Order: sequence, then C-alpha cells, then structure tokens
Amino acid sequence: MDYQSLKSRIDAALVEKRLTAWQRTFLTDIQAKIERYGSLTRLSEKQMLKLQDIVGDDTKVVPLRPLQKAPSQQRVQWRSRKRSFVQREARWWARRLARDFAIAAALVLGFVVYAFLHRMPLSLWPASSSSAGSFGEQSFTVTDGDTVRLHDGTAVRLVGFNTPETFEPECERERQLGERASARLEELVARSNLQLDKIACSCQPGTEGTERCNHGRSCGTLLADGHDVGDILISEGLAVPFICGATSCPPTPRPWCS
Repeated sequence: MDYQSLKSRIDAALVEKRLTAWQRTFLTDIQAKIERYGSLTRLSEKQMLKLQDIVGDDTKVVPLRPLQKAPSQQRVQWRSRKRSFVQREARWWARRLARDFAIAAALVLGFVVYAFLHRMPLSLWPASSSSAGSFGEQSFTVTDGDTVRLHDGTAVRLVGFNTPETFEPECERERQLGERASARLEELVARSNLQLDKIACSCQPGTEGTERCNHGRSCGTLLADGHDVGDILISEGLAVPFICGATSCPPTPRPWCS
C-alpha cells in the first residue's frame, strides 16, 4: 500500500471537497497517523471503508491488524511500570520528609533564637511577709512597659507608674509611645543588674491573686542597676506616675491622647 499516495488524496480532499465536520476530523486524524508512522501505519477495516467513501474507491487498501505484543513483552512492560510507580512513591515520600524536617528545624531554630534574645536573669529576691517577698530566682520576659511575665507564667504589674497601652490604645500616639516604652524596658532589662521584689497589691483584703485584684496579676518593683525602672521611664516621657493607696487605686492616668 502506497501511504504517500493515500496521504496526497487526503490532503486534496481536505482542500477541495466539501466535508462535514466529522469527515474533516476523521481525515485529519488519519493524516496525522500516517505522518507519524509512515509505512507502519495500521488502520482497521472500518477505518479503511470510511476512508474509501470519502476520498474515492480506487484506494484499494487491505486493512492490517495492529501488531500484538508477545506475552513476555507485556509482562516486562508491566514490571517496568510497577517499578516506576514504586520509584515515584519513594521520591514523593523523600521530598515530603525533607520538607517536614526543614519546617521542624526552622521552628526549633526560631524558638532557640527567641529564647536567647529574651533571656533575662533575675537576682535572688529577699523574702518578707506572705504578700511581699520572693517569687524565686526566675527569668522573665517583658509584656509591655509596666508588666513582666515570669517563666512560670506569673504576670507581675510593676507599681508606681503607668505606661501607654499597646493592646487597646485610645489613639495612634498612645500605641507608638507604648511600643517605645516596651522597647525601652526590654533594653534596661537586657543591659542592667536587676532586682525584682514582690509587694502587696493595692486591693481589698482577701482578693489578691484573683480577678478582683489587679486582673489576677501579682505586683512588684523592678530595679535596674539600683534605679526603679518606673522613674527612668517617667523621666524619659514614656510613663506617668500612678500611686495607689493601701486597698485601692485612682483612675488609671492616660494623658497621651489629650
């Protein structure tokens, strides 16, 4: 069979004949198959009959059945595909494990860096009464300009001053000053010899340690190189005095937005 002649007939039919959409698609597919396989092209009997109807009866082509692969070849190909699937699975799991390990390593490294940057040793605090004394020798982190948190989770409100709020500020200026006050307290803590003393909160008797007293926080004073951090922040315009009585406090001063 002269497939070049057949291809020429198909080319002519695509150009000269009025074909239905299906016929044009059919001829285009046959043309592509001939271009790809040449003399090895295999067409079914039904395809040959359709082809003769469209391009003419003198296309006397004897349909050839496609080559059948030997059973041994089929088994070899199946084994090859199976090995390829196992390899793909192995590569996928290797990539996933590598990704998970990288994420875990990044988290651990971030935690170590955070812990190193926020490591702040305290001096040994002297003990006195049940409401004023020692928290124990602990490290702490700065929560904001007037609050620190011990490593056991205890929040300690530093007394005698009040700094601008950063969590619920009344204006943008208060938020900015609050961030500066927090940063300044962190700087003092990082560069100074510290002494943190526990004192009694200005609350009603029997309420200390509950939400009814200072939102459940403890109270204390913090000295940096022998100077009260509240006095330092007040002198730098980052805090205002806030003096409480024995069992109550006046309204919290917040003059930064006025």
